[in-house]
Amino acid sequence: MVPKKVFFTKGVGVHKEKLASFELAMRAAGVAQCNLVLVSSIYPPGCKIISKEEGLKLLQPGEIVFAVYDRESNNEPNRLVAASIGVAIPAEPSMHGYLSEHHSFGETDEKAGEYAEDLAASMLATTLAIEFDPELDWDEREHLFKMSGKIVRTSNITQSAVGNKDGLWTTVFAAVVFINDDNLSVETGQSQGDAACSNENLNQDEVSRQVPEAREPPPRRPEESFKQSDEKAGPQLTATHDQQEVKKALFRVAQQKVAASPGEKDTPTAAEDRVFKTGHSRLLKPL
Repeated sequence: MVPKKVFFTKGVGVHKEKLASFELAMRAAGVAQCNLVLVSSIYPPGCKIISKEEGLKLLQPGEIVFAVYDRESNNEPNRLVAASIGVAIPAEPSMHGYLSEHHSFGETDEKAGEYAEDLAASMLATTLAIEFDPELDWDEREHLFKMSGKIVRTSNITQSAVGNKDGLWTTVFAAVVFINDDNLSVETGQSQGDAACSNENLNQDEVSRQVPEAREPPPRRPEESFKQSDEKAGPQLTATHDQQEVKKALFRVAQQKVAASPGEKDTPTAAEDRVFKTGHSRLLKPL
């Protein structure tokens, strides 16, 4: 699990209880609803820095969140206290950077921040084999680090505060909060899946409204079935049936004529002529 996004935040809280003042400081930073897990000071390769507002939208209440943070508390009136996180990022995207934690009393934001930034840059410089004199001032070493071309950026986030005049606990808090991009991918997949299901249901509803429900035709009575069959058969079947009946009648008439008067010159062809002269609508009765 390698975080892909990170954001910086800070806050201060004041309360009569030390723990409550720490809670208020995290509320001011916007991360009180999460379970923070303090991790060591490695800045992941290629990790993108996003704004605090964007980062807070990606957190969920009760989520276990990894962070590099520092805090300091004080109940002495008017005493200056500070907490700072420094960061140093290498020029090579595949290389990791460094984060540093620093807290102090009596230091301003600028001084405490520079110390934390110097600490992170020095740790990265030793990893990148950059030669430098640790006795030099931070401004000189910062210029040396950036001139080497191996360190692209150094920065810090610092929170300082003056102790409450009534002796209440004053806690300062500074943090770099990691966001796991894998969790974001899962959430995005679920949202897309829900949207796809919703679209599918909508499409089904539209289809059901557009296509009328199929209904089975009522059962037919036998006589209706025969009637419809005859109608579908058409006039060709009716004419064929009549012709067959006519031929049968002609055959019977011819047999009777031959049996009654063998000498009469009446042929089946002549009988057929007489029958067809009467029309196709009547059938001859047997004699």
